[in-house]
Amino acid sequence: MLSEGFHDVPAGAAAAIVTSLEMFERPAPRPEVENPGWTLRRMPSPTIEEYRALYTAVGRDWLWFMRLRMPDAELAALLADPVVEVYRLEAPGGELGILELDFLEPDTCELAFFGVTKGLVGGGAARWMMNRAIELAWSRPIKRFWVHTCTFDHPNAPQFYMRSGFKPFRREVEIIEDPRLAGLAPLDSAPHIPVIRPA
Repeated sequence: MLSEGFHDVPAGAAAAIVTSLEMFERPAPRPEVENPGWTLRRMPSPTIEEYRALYTAVGRDWLWFMRLRMPDAELAALLADPVVEVYRLEAPGGELGILELDFLEPDTCELAFFGVTKGLVGGGAARWMMNRAIELAWSRPIKRFWVHTCTFDHPNAPQFYMRSGFKPFRREVEIIEDPRLAGLAPLDSAPHIPVIRPA
C-alpha cells in the first residue's frame, strides 16, 4: 500500500491511476444515434498483424501498450481462444473502433479493450458500440461485467462507463516503462502524458 503523499516515478517511466468498474445486471440501453451507418464486425481469430493494426489505430493517443509488448505466441493464443471475442467498428471515412470481450473467468465478462479513433470521439459511436457491448456480454450466462480505465485514457472515460451502468470498485496506481521510449509507440503519441527521459 502506498502511503499518503507524493511518490517519485522514475525517469523513463509513466504512471497512471487505474479505476476498475463493474455491473451485476444488464442495464437499460442508453439513447443512441439512429441508423448511424456504422458496422460492428466480429474478427474471428484475427492475425497478430490485423489485431495490432486496429489496436494501434485506436489506442495510439491513449498510450495503449499491453498488446504491443505481449509476445507474439502469447497474443496469437489469446486471439485464437474462443472465449475471447474481438470486434471491429467500421465507419465512413475510414474511422475505426475496437471492442474486445474476454470470457476467460467463469460467470464473468471483462471489457478488455474499448475505444474509437479520434474522428468518432463525441459523435455517438462510443455510445452505440457500448450498447452493443452490453448486449453481447449479457447474452451469455454471466453474473458480472467489468472494465478498467486509467488516466492515460480519454478524461471522460470513467463518467462514460458510469453512465453505461458500471460502478467503480477499485483504484490502483500503475507504473510502467514508457512505451514511447521502449519503441512501442511514436514519441508524439499521447501528448497529454509528457515524456521524461532518463538522464
